[in-house]
Amino acid sequence: MPKSNIELGRTGEQAAVQFLKSNGYNIINTNYRTRLGQIDIIAKDKDAVCFVEVKTRRTHAFGRPEETVQASKQRKISQVALMFLKQKKLLNSPARFDVISISYIDSLPRQPKIELKKNAFELDSHYLY
Repeated sequence: MPKSNIELGRTGEQAAVQFLKSNGYNIINTNYRTRLGQIDIIAKDKDAVCFVEVKTRRTHAFGRPEETVQASKQRKISQVALMFLKQKKLLNSPARFDVISISYIDSLPRQPKIELKKNAFELDSHYLY
């Protein structure tokens, strides 16, 4: 198991990319960064552009990984996603926000429990034009 939180996050994101690929997603970008923030993974699932937040945990002492993607984080992801869609001229494309939870609790280091929640949240209507 990775030792630092940074290593844990990187390992989780790599596992998430492999998981998405094995489930038919086409990876467009990883760690997409702008002045507004960052999105872990941008991928295509059929016709939809998916903005994927990855949360990796060693323990559920502070809640399940997906529970940490709260309103403030959702707003930040929404802003960055809109910037990406505008930049790539994809504003008319279907898009959604997914969350991947990765838990290393009671598992072998190389076999974490991975859960995908599609449509985990909606685009904040404040950012719609």
